[in-house]
Amino acid sequence: MRDFQDNEKTIPTILTTSQKLSTGVDARNIRNIVLMRSVNSIIEFKQIIGRGTRLYDGKDYFTIYDFVKAHHHFRDPEWDGEPEPEDVCPKCGQQPCQCERQPPKVCERCGQRPCVCVKEPCQKCGNSPCECKKKAKVKLADGKERRIQHMMVTSYWHPDGTPMSAQQFLELLYGKLPDFFQDEAELRALWSAPDTRAKLLAGLAEKGFGPDQMAEMQRIIDAEKSDLFDVLAYVAYARPAITREERAAIAKVEISQRFNSKQQAFLDFVLAHYVSEGVYELDQEKLTPLLRLRYNNSIADAIADLGRPEEIGTVFAGFQRYLYEIAV
Repeated sequence: MRDFQDNEKTIPTILTTSQKLSTGVDARNIRNIVLMRSVNSIIEFKQIIGRGTRLYDGKDYFTIYDFVKAHHHFRDPEWDGEPEPEDVCPKCGQQPCQCERQPPKVCERCGQRPCVCVKEPCQKCGNSPCECKKKAKVKLADGKERRIQHMMVTSYWHPDGTPMSAQQFLELLYGKLPDFFQDEAELRALWSAPDTRAKLLAGLAEKGFGPDQMAEMQRIIDAEKSDLFDVLAYVAYARPAITREERAAIAKVEISQRFNSKQQAFLDFVLAHYVSEGVYELDQEKLTPLLRLRYNNSIADAIADLGRPEEIGTVFAGFQRYLYEIAV
């Protein structure tokens, strides 16, 4: 149901239900209502029809498909009113229009009517039709603009439980970040170590920006494939985000020079999980599960390859600085 209500998601577009949409559901982009069962109450009938009356950007009407003739049972002049007369065609003066329809011209390029030419792919996204996401500009208190996804639907929540727009959500996080770090260098230092990064994330969660909210922020700025560090740096300092894959590739240059071959093989394995799953794969408590996964559940083999447990811990925590220390 939540996915159906979320207008940013392309699926599902059809919801089949007996009575779920009769009341209490705010899905503002409903454009078609299909009645397939008998409706025995005028109140329920009006509630069902009311699902389509919500306003939404680009929606100025909705269509009712009544296969059970429910509307015949509930003709209510006070509710329905008299049907409005259809407009007379301004050209021919008839209703319905009697104007002669001219067939479309033959396309000069493909020679077909109507044209069947394949549209050129978008120069920006490379797709046809274009799949570029619309962006809106938001100017924050530092005078710099941030670009966020253009969303007409309110789907974000203030820590006190009140709804807010994507822009308000961005502005709220921007206002809270100075409580945790004073500049980009401090953010980079805090984020480079698992223990201080965990404390920062815990502090943000206490302010209402936990994992779910940070994932929302990633989506707002179109940075789902980026590190949460990039999200914070973009919100706080308008620093462009890069993907986790790009960040890992940069770090591998330093890793290849500072760790032996067996350590490099393990760190490459860790980075692959980081790229795929995100920064939480770098948490200190993830070390043992990653070792078990890499060494087929044999910690003894891991120790034989990588050294004593404290050495492995130092390697795991220490390499992370190379992900964040260089201003990309």
